[in-house]
Amino acid sequence: MRKLNIFDTTLRDGEQSLGITLNIKEKLEIGRQLVRLGVDVIEAGFPASSPGDMNAVKRIAQEIRGVSICGLTRAVEKDIDICAEALKPAEAPRIHTGLALSPIHMKYKLRLEPEQAAEACVMAVKHAKKYVNDVEFYPEDAFRSDRHFLAGVLERVIASGATVVNIPDTVGYATPWEFGELITFLMNNVRGIENVTVSVHCHNDLGMATANSLAGIKAGATQVEGTINGIGERAGNTSLEEVIMAIYTQRGLYDVKSNIKTQEIMATSRLVSKITGVPIPSHKAIVGSNAFMHASGIHQDGVLKESSTYEIIDPALVGVPRNLIVLSARSGRHALKHRLEELGYNLGSENMNTVYEKFLQLADQKQEVFDEDLHALMGYALVEKNGVNLVSIAVSTSGVSKATATVTLEVDDKTVSDAAIGNGPVDAVFKAVDRLLGKTVTLEDYTIKSISRGSEALGDATVKVRYEGHEAVVGRGISTDIIEASAKAYVNAMSKLKVLDEK
Repeated sequence: MRKLNIFDTTLRDGEQSLGITLNIKEKLEIGRQLVRLGVDVIEAGFPASSPGDMNAVKRIAQEIRGVSICGLTRAVEKDIDICAEALKPAEAPRIHTGLALSPIHMKYKLRLEPEQAAEACVMAVKHAKKYVNDVEFYPEDAFRSDRHFLAGVLERVIASGATVVNIPDTVGYATPWEFGELITFLMNNVRGIENVTVSVHCHNDLGMATANSLAGIKAGATQVEGTINGIGERAGNTSLEEVIMAIYTQRGLYDVKSNIKTQEIMATSRLVSKITGVPIPSHKAIVGSNAFMHASGIHQDGVLKESSTYEIIDPALVGVPRNLIVLSARSGRHALKHRLEELGYNLGSENMNTVYEKFLQLADQKQEVFDEDLHALMGYALVEKNGVNLVSIAVSTSGVSKATATVTLEVDDKTVSDAAIGNGPVDAVFKAVDRLLGKTVTLEDYTIKSISRGSEALGDATVKVRYEGHEAVVGRGISTDIIEASAKAYVNAMSKLKVLDEK
């Protein structure tokens, strides 16, 4: 299998798109994590762009070991001189130099004739070669360049000492089959190209950076350039984690191997996101929070029976402890039973049916049902019914504290309704329940608290009531609506009193 070198440009192409400058400590922290990930080359910055960038590249060159440290330059002698100075402490320095070769860039940006541009490229490579053995050449906007002219320039820079030739799709214009064809053309038409590393550097303007990079690798490229999380100019660069895992999952298709430790992918992604302040979209491939999440009941059932039904990557391979089964109104009995068993609840089929009905009622009120919700649900779903059940409540308020509540109960299989006025909606509900049951009790305690997360969190209400010399009884209720939770708790307590009356 061919060795595929992983070239990370998070600290150069990624950082320059942020609108901020990372400090040296932050860059070193990312650099050390990239070493743990197993990349081969870290492009540390563009030293000639500012004194700060020059110092950052120099510190990275001093302190980061085990990888090549690369600095970017234009095809300008002064740029190359500054870059060489910054890279002096590096264990394995690389200068990355080049010039745009597409007609539109040469005419409008550089204002150079093609031969002048070619001579500048040769000059840059020869000058860089005076300082380091490892010189990478980039023809900016290579994909939109004339293929034959591009091939001729590559021959000349290889003859001048370039060890790596980088083929960038600088503006993300290519499609995978076109980009693969370009790499194939260059592999077949550039003398000496078999003696150097061929690299691909793709941007994501049309959403095809990963696909284009993979097409280039399949066509013979032995280095891929990109950033962690795909950060970069405009729509971003190739996401290295996507390329790495695409190759891993279909190793036989590409016939390449790398030194990447895939278990470090998630840690690297999270670190880059934290330091740069660029959030990871939840739907982002490989590293998004939804990447190993299953919400559909059909998917949950399949993945619980055999993970490969809906997972082409074992989450542990990228540093995720396990997949996530999201419990919602779309979840089936299998997913609910599986999660309850993980929480320590083992139910027979009859109880499971009861719990599932209550679960669906709760799930209709919440976007996602959390473990805390399940614990609460298990505390109430299997409570023995005592002849009194809450059917519905309706509350209206007037003024600061006055409220009217209409309550419907099921009492001994009969449905009854009544209304009452109280000092606030909860008091009105309690008084309406008293009227329906013909009891006036003493409310000794009433509390309500949140027991799960988010704006749709469950409210857990507890009431303590006493009636005509009986022992005090406690009722509990849960709901995403705190008035409904309070009503359920009060009805639960009153149903207990009804049982005591009947004994």
